[in-house]
Amino acid sequence: MSDSQSRLSPLDDVHVAAGAAFTDFAGWKMPVRYGSDLAEHETVRTAAGLFDLSHMAEFLVGGTHAAAFLDYALAGQASAITPGRAKYSLLLAEDGGILDDLVVYRLDDERFWVVANAANHDIVAAALAERRADFDVAVTDETDRSALCAVQGPRSLEVLSRLETIILPDPRTLDGIPYYGIVEGRYGDVRVLVARTGYTGEDGFELYLDAAAAPALWNDLVAAGAVACGLAARDTLRLEAGMPLYGHELSTETQPVQAGIGRVVALGKPGDFVGRAAVESGPPEGARVLVGLTAEGKRAGRAGYPVLRDGVPVGEVTSGALSPTLGIPIAMAYVDPDAAEIGTDLALDVRGTAIPARVVPLPFYSRKALS
Repeated sequence: MSDSQSRLSPLDDVHVAAGAAFTDFAGWKMPVRYGSDLAEHETVRTAAGLFDLSHMAEFLVGGTHAAAFLDYALAGQASAITPGRAKYSLLLAEDGGILDDLVVYRLDDERFWVVANAANHDIVAAALAERRADFDVAVTDETDRSALCAVQGPRSLEVLSRLETIILPDPRTLDGIPYYGIVEGRYGDVRVLVARTGYTGEDGFELYLDAAAAPALWNDLVAAGAVACGLAARDTLRLEAGMPLYGHELSTETQPVQAGIGRVVALGKPGDFVGRAAVESGPPEGARVLVGLTAEGKRAGRAGYPVLRDGVPVGEVTSGALSPTLGIPIAMAYVDPDAAEIGTDLALDVRGTAIPARVVPLPFYSRKALS
């Protein structure tokens, strides 16, 4: 799909004016970088980077059965989320394969804000519509009306605190929003949802608001000290943090336990949910599992590259890069179970050259956890 056919972010004019380079991502024209990928990556690790994530899919789920509906439709237990908090969750197929990974925010007793991946918008919309049949619930697609600006990095709180135009309910403060928390506030005269989640391994905030107000907010954030960053930096940041990407680490061909996120599935919740029986049965014997790999030298394995043991293929890289923070090649890969133990020596087939690699714990990079 060419840029002329891609959907445009509400911030497209702002990105063009800033000299961004663009890529097509899930049918959207999105900024891939503004200058240097490495500099943008470093900005998020040391200061505050600003991302346009308006391509993400958002759904408002409301009604007396909203919690029960999401308990059935998703693998997690939405009914256990207290208002103002959030959980990472999964949308499963009947066979236990992953249709999408998403974040579920509970706004109040009867309203949830569900954020899904852009590439899976139609799949998620169709699944929620189909699964709501027996529930008193309304599912409203807010994607076209919403914009999402994300401030990520150790100085994100400092930057956001400079915006006097963001008003939170008294006595809430930005610093009082817990990790995986959300607050409804105002940006001037516009409603804004301020969440404290992220996909970079750093502290940070996501601001959801009406698309028409997004350019003003973006410019305010830049004026407050945030630095515009593109999707290239976002990908290396999430890889260092060991966070899976749909279409790479997650797919309909993998069950949650294979991806190391079996804990996300709330098998202890009452009642049935789509995919429960398959998850309880588990994947086939010998199914590959996700591991982290570090390699020698500076040549990184990329998605699709074979993983070898004694010259024999035992897996495949799903994401890989030369880590800007660590200075070594890192990768996530699915490998045979008997090659997955921490410390196992393997190799990456990088264009015909076997590069020594070793299985290591995920994540590759971590910061001090928030409460």
